[in-house]
Amino acid sequence: MAGVIITELSKIFPGGSVALDHVSLTVSDGEFLVLVGPSGCGKSTLLRVIAGLEDATEGSISIDGKVVDGLPPKARDIAMVFQNYALYPHMNVEQNMAFSLKLSHVPRADVRRQVHEVAQTLALEPLLQRKPKALSGGQRQRVAMGRAMVRRPKVFLMDEPLSNLDAKLRVAMRGELIRLHQELGTTTVYVTHDQVEAMTLGDRIAVLNQGRLQQVGTPDELYHRPVNVFVAGFIGSPAMNLARGRLEGSGDTVTLVVGDHRWPLPEQLLDRLPAVRTMAGREVIVGLRPSALALLEPGDGPGVPRISIGVISVESLGDEKNVLFLPPFEVPDVVGQQRAQETELTAMWTARVDPDAEIFTGQEVTLRLDLEQAHLFDADTGLAVWQIKELAAV
Repeated sequence: MAGVIITELSKIFPGGSVALDHVSLTVSDGEFLVLVGPSGCGKSTLLRVIAGLEDATEGSISIDGKVVDGLPPKARDIAMVFQNYALYPHMNVEQNMAFSLKLSHVPRADVRRQVHEVAQTLALEPLLQRKPKALSGGQRQRVAMGRAMVRRPKVFLMDEPLSNLDAKLRVAMRGELIRLHQELGTTTVYVTHDQVEAMTLGDRIAVLNQGRLQQVGTPDELYHRPVNVFVAGFIGSPAMNLARGRLEGSGDTVTLVVGDHRWPLPEQLLDRLPAVRTMAGREVIVGLRPSALALLEPGDGPGVPRISIGVISVESLGDEKNVLFLPPFEVPDVVGQQRAQETELTAMWTARVDPDAEIFTGQEVTLRLDLEQAHLFDADTGLAVWQIKELAAV
């Protein structure tokens, strides 16, 4: 096992396209770190640079305390698992798993022993004589992982290894990955676009956007304390709802103005974000998770924050029901797109309502908003209010 230290890493492709922009990141020994971000954010490029499949334009990488800049992939003591399995079709499972060991001139008896040990761990022993074409997608992925495991590398690098599997098999393989990591304890860097994979697999998650590292933290930290609007809008499924607004008043009475709506902020939020008391006149972006919106109830008084909406779509998921709608105010772009690329789809909000609620497409309903759960961000910088406060205190 080994740690990975990435220092001020940049990658600029011919033509000037910046894939990575001064990324610094430390992966601890034995940690399972997940890289997430939108398509084209640089996560797969970062993985390939760590592996030595791409050369960095500037910056440095060390593995197990050894600088590996300039070393070929085979000299870095890493193993990579790809999205497309990359198995040799003319070899059976045993031969595929043994191939790298034979290239390294490992004695035949040791090759056989190591392959069978890993095959037993991955429940592949009955399949050792089969060719890849006779395997299911999940079995092929286990063979690809087994081929990496037999090498006993210092670091596993995994590039969306589960994306070709169906939903049920992905769940099973996620559980298998967690079990294997707990058993082996090998340092792992894992790339995915899947929110659920990231939140369930990662000890920590690193969020990238346009080649820049946005935030690194545990799944809970990223979900409950995003450092900026991008992370807030990216982490979570369904995504956080966001709107542009303005703060008025100060001290114990601060009002959030969003479009034609004026909502006094609750004392609990002001205690959690004391900097808000001094931000009168500031433009902000307010964020609410879908769980902070619910159908207005008969007992809700006139002071309860609310919005009237027309239901565009209802997603019934058994124990969950999501209502999609266009809010009656301006929604900011938070996915790194240009204004010209914004559509009604990017402006859609989601409310997670009682799964037994009778609600249908086209219905006009009123939703109440739990502002105690609100997230607030500076509209100019995109930084979370709590982040601004901490920076100002330094």
